[in-house]
Amino acid sequence: MLVNCVAYLNGARLADIAVEDIGRYLGQPGCFVWVALCDATPEELEFMRKAFGLHELAVEDARHGEQRPKIEEYGDSLFSVMRLLDFKEGEFSVGELDVFAGHNYVLSIRNNSARDFQAVRERCERQAGLLRQGAGFVLYALMDAVVDRYFPIIDALEMTLEEIEERIFEKGAANANVRRLYDLKHQAMQLRHAVAPLREAVGKLSGELVPELCANSREYYRDVYDHLTRINASIDAIRETIGTAIQVNLSMVTIEDNEVTKRLAAWAGIFAMATAFAGIWGMNFKKMPELGWAYGYPMALGVIVSASVILYIRFKRAGWL
Repeated sequence: MLVNCVAYLNGARLADIAVEDIGRYLGQPGCFVWVALCDATPEELEFMRKAFGLHELAVEDARHGEQRPKIEEYGDSLFSVMRLLDFKEGEFSVGELDVFAGHNYVLSIRNNSARDFQAVRERCERQAGLLRQGAGFVLYALMDAVVDRYFPIIDALEMTLEEIEERIFEKGAANANVRRLYDLKHQAMQLRHAVAPLREAVGKLSGELVPELCANSREYYRDVYDHLTRINASIDAIRETIGTAIQVNLSMVTIEDNEVTKRLAAWAGIFAMATAFAGIWGMNFKKMPELGWAYGYPMALGVIVSASVILYIRFKRAGWL
């Protein structure tokens, strides 16, 4: 679906144009065209391939989707893939933004995401001096918007981790905490899969040997690289904390199991002692004087009860009961 198709001249918005007129504006000096698509169909991609002269391999990647974040050079043009992540109610929805950028065009294709980039276009149009740099600055602006959306996710993951840490030492919560920690670890890995490859790719745009398309915007890409580095460091810190918390929770599970084992062992010891006395007096030998006593039975019960009480008190003081 076509979102918008706009022509710009020397950094200023020239006109909203029909896609059939793209070729006419591409030929004008100082003019470039920015087209935005959402969930593009194969027919739309094929039309854009012919209109902008896009490389077939890049178009094929955009058609198939679910690509690893990357930035690839095709002659004097760039093809970028970025993951769009939305984090709601503890669940990720993963989309994709594919951007084709040449010296006089930008084609952005948003897939499987409801969040648009209209604010990015408005920001670029307010900065006419920077927009005059052309497609290189537009690619930066789109990339910056994608990366900025990762920061609230980091905050949400850290808040969730803090909530779990506060419950680590709650009695009986260890199993639930371990389950939540593993879910959180999976979410952190999803974010890492979006950030780490993109960080590596953006690093090439902020170094010494950069594509000519991005040469005038090198310092802006360096800013994006710094943001990705911070996010990547936060992810590493979250993963390390999760690992420590999992170990603590597993230790808590072991401690709770040991407590149960000690209680069972204490009660087993008490009943074993009572069983031993009952077994001795139940042998029925003829020459057992207790068997002929009038108060032999109450005495036996008293001995068993007294011994049981003594053992109970000792186990209670030892913390086993």
